[in-house]
Amino acid sequence: MQEHQNDVDFWRGRRILLTGHTGFKGAWLQVWLRTLGAQVTGYALKASSEPNLWDFVGHGARSVIGDIRDESGVRDIVSAVDPQVVIHMAAQSLVRESYRDPLGTYATNVMGTANVLAACRGMRNLGCVIIVTSDKVYENLGQGRPFVEDDRLGGHDPYSNSKACAELVTNSFRDSFFSNGPPIASVRAGNVIGGGDWSADRLIPDCVRALRAGVPVRLRYPDAIRPWQHVLEPLSGYLALARALVETPAAAPRAVNFGPDPGSFCAVHGVVDAFSARFAGKPGWERDGSAHPAEAGALTLSSALAERSLGWRPALSLEESLGWTADWYQAHAAGKNMLEFTEAQLATYQARSMRPAGPRR
Repeated sequence: MQEHQNDVDFWRGRRILLTGHTGFKGAWLQVWLRTLGAQVTGYALKASSEPNLWDFVGHGARSVIGDIRDESGVRDIVSAVDPQVVIHMAAQSLVRESYRDPLGTYATNVMGTANVLAACRGMRNLGCVIIVTSDKVYENLGQGRPFVEDDRLGGHDPYSNSKACAELVTNSFRDSFFSNGPPIASVRAGNVIGGGDWSADRLIPDCVRALRAGVPVRLRYPDAIRPWQHVLEPLSGYLALARALVETPAAAPRAVNFGPDPGSFCAVHGVVDAFSARFAGKPGWERDGSAHPAEAGALTLSSALAERSLGWRPALSLEESLGWTADWYQAHAAGKNMLEFTEAQLATYQARSMRPAGPRR
């Protein structure tokens, strides 16, 4: 447990500004940082779904409701917190929503990132900034190989393209304003699953809603291949990178993929079959034949850099990730204390993911 103690020693008392803390990934990360003893302040819009994970796990947390597109609001919260670490997760994160509201998507994902970076300029106690983007930042030409960090950025739909633009904004601010300042890095992860996600147009929440209603899950692209992983997997990578940026900035990478093992690359229909069998005992889905915006047929990541530079690697198989996710929703349906259940899954993950400190040689 030495590595976990080292994490506690690093994060205890450290001032963290976490944007997007009311979202699915953000709420999980807020719980994790609080268990490590960090002083976390969240800045985000109100949770967008009902129910939502934040309502179960956010009691007593430092939470400021605000819009990442509000330049003065972002500047004020950064000044008030005087953060030692900034983790920027606030985003419009849905592909289909980006088709419905492309301008709002660009405003949030591009200008929101610029607002955060601009507000961080001149912060004397800032140790690093983590900008969370997406595996969809890469130009996908359908070559069928896992993307690596220096592949060309692109993205055809407004969401993917806006996240690629956020990467370019990050690079520009780093080179223009932070060359002698705190290190800034971007992180890219695949499709995350886990308990507490009720967002629209996401696979697991759609499964939960359909199965509870006793109807088949309707799938737009059942044969699409995606890199599925439990939400705690990339979050562990974000924390490892932040620590490396502070402790060994010269050696820490500035853009990192955190994806699952190749065994967790799976078609959408395979995930639905496995999850619904675990959750309800009766798999079932049907193809949604109506018109939908185009999506990439295959999208996978290489995490070789994360393993070489940070010693990071996934701890859970796809089967385990789906099982943990189903267990969370079943506990919720049974009326259990979901903060305690969430913390218990986190503790189990921390025990499972103990790895030697530093990169593997």
